[in-house]
Amino acid sequence: MSEPTGAEKSSQKRRAKPSLRSRLTRHVVLPLVLMWALGTTVALSVANYFAGQAFDRSMLDDAYAVAANVRASVDGPSLNLSPRELGALLFDQSESNYFAVLKPDGELVAGHAGLRPPVLAADANYGFSDIQFQGRALRVVSLRRTDPVDFTVVMGQTSASRSSLLHRMLAYAVVPQVLLLLLLGWWLLRVIQRDLRPLAELQRAVDRRDARDLTPVPPSATTFASTRDVERLGLAVNSMLARLDESISAQREFAGNVAHELRTPLAGIRAQAGYALAHADPQVWREQLQGIIHGEARASHMVEQLLALALADEARAGLRLEPVALNELARSVLLRYMPKADAAGVDLGGEGLDEAVVVQADAALLEGILGNLLDNALRYGKAAQPRVTVTVSREGGDAVLSVIDNGPGISEHDAGQLRNRWTLGPAGRRLGEGAGLGLAIVSRYAELLDARFSLDSVEGEPGLKASVRFEVRS
Repeated sequence: MSEPTGAEKSSQKRRAKPSLRSRLTRHVVLPLVLMWALGTTVALSVANYFAGQAFDRSMLDDAYAVAANVRASVDGPSLNLSPRELGALLFDQSESNYFAVLKPDGELVAGHAGLRPPVLAADANYGFSDIQFQGRALRVVSLRRTDPVDFTVVMGQTSASRSSLLHRMLAYAVVPQVLLLLLLGWWLLRVIQRDLRPLAELQRAVDRRDARDLTPVPPSATTFASTRDVERLGLAVNSMLARLDESISAQREFAGNVAHELRTPLAGIRAQAGYALAHADPQVWREQLQGIIHGEARASHMVEQLLALALADEARAGLRLEPVALNELARSVLLRYMPKADAAGVDLGGEGLDEAVVVQADAALLEGILGNLLDNALRYGKAAQPRVTVTVSREGGDAVLSVIDNGPGISEHDAGQLRNRWTLGPAGRRLGEGAGLGLAIVSRYAELLDARFSLDSVEGEPGLKASVRFEVRS
C-alpha cells in the first residue's frame, strides 16, 4: 500500500479540522440547547413546587374541615359527622382520600385504622410528609388541635392528580418549546451558512488566482458589502496583494536595471581586457588596466545605488524613526569625504555644524542622503575653484540640511527631471558618468523620512543648492 503524498496529507489535515460553520453551530446552538434545558427544568420545578403547594393547601383545608366537626364527650373527642356528610367532605373524582382522628395517646377515634401521623415539631400545628399506606404512596398532613380537647387529624391523599398535572405541564410547555427550538436551530443554521457565504466566495476568488495574478479581488456586493468584518478582510487581502505586487515589481525592476545598466561597463571592461591581452606593450596594459579600474568603480557604484533604491522600496514597513543629531551626523560624513574632496581638488567645508539640531529620522537613511548629495556635488559641481559646503540650519520650525556647490547649476526644468530614475543632467551627459540614480535615491529617502527634498539655484552666484527639510516636532 503506497504512502499518501504531501498534498493528500494536507487534504486529510484540512478534513480533520472542523469548519468555521460547524464551530459556529456548536458554539451557538449547543449553549442555546443547554440554556433551554436548564431554564425548562427550573421552570417545571418551580411550577411543580407551587402546584404541590396548592394541593397541600387543599388537603390542609379538608383537615381543618374535619377538625371543625370534632366535639368533646365523656370518653374524649368524637367526630360529629354522618357517613353521608363525611363522604361529601372527602369526595374527589381522581384521588383516593384517607383520614383518621386520633386521641393524644394514638387511639383511633374515627377514620382509617393504621394511618399514623408524621412526627411534628413541638411548636408546629401541622406538617406534611410522604408515606406508604396499604401499598399506596400517600401525601399526608397531620393537624394537631387542642380545642375543644386534644386530638390530631391525619388527612392522606394519593398523588395521581399531581403526576397528571406534571405530565400536562410537560406536554403543554416542553413540546411547543422543543418545536420552537428546532425552528430556531434551523433558522440559525441558515443564517450562519448565509453569513459565511462571502468568506467562501472570497476563498474561491483567491484559489482561482494564478500565482502571477496579483490584481485586487473584485469587491462584489455579496463578498465585500455583507458585513464590516468581511469587508475589512477583503480590503486586507487586496492591500496585501498590492504590497506583493509592488514588491515583485520592484524586484523585477531591480533585476532589469542591473541587467541593463551593468551591460555597458562590463562590456567595456571585457573589451579593454581583450585589447590589453592582444598587445605586448606594458604601456598599453597600464592604460587598459586604468580603464578597467574606472569601469569597475563605475559598475560598483551603480550596483550600490541600485541596491540602495531596492532597499528603499522595501524599507517603509520596518522603518523606525528616532532622534538623530543632524549636525553631528553631517560632521561625521563630511570628515569621511575630505580625502575624496582633496583628491578632486574641491574645497569641502561645513557651516552650522556646531549648533545642536535634532530630528526624528533614521541615521542610515540620513547618511545615504548626505552621501549621495556630496557625491553628486563632487562629481558634477565643477568650477574654476570648485567649492562644496554642507550646512545645517533652522528655518522657522524646520531643520534644513543643504549641500551647496559653485558649479554651473541646472535649470528649473532639469531640477524637476533629476528626481526621476535614470535621468542625467547636462553635466552628467557631458561627462558620460553616472546612471542618474543619486538624486532619485535622495528623493526616495526623503519621502521615507517625511522630509521635503528640493533643488534650487544659489542666490547671486552660479551653483546648485540641494536641500532636505525636516519638520522639528516638539
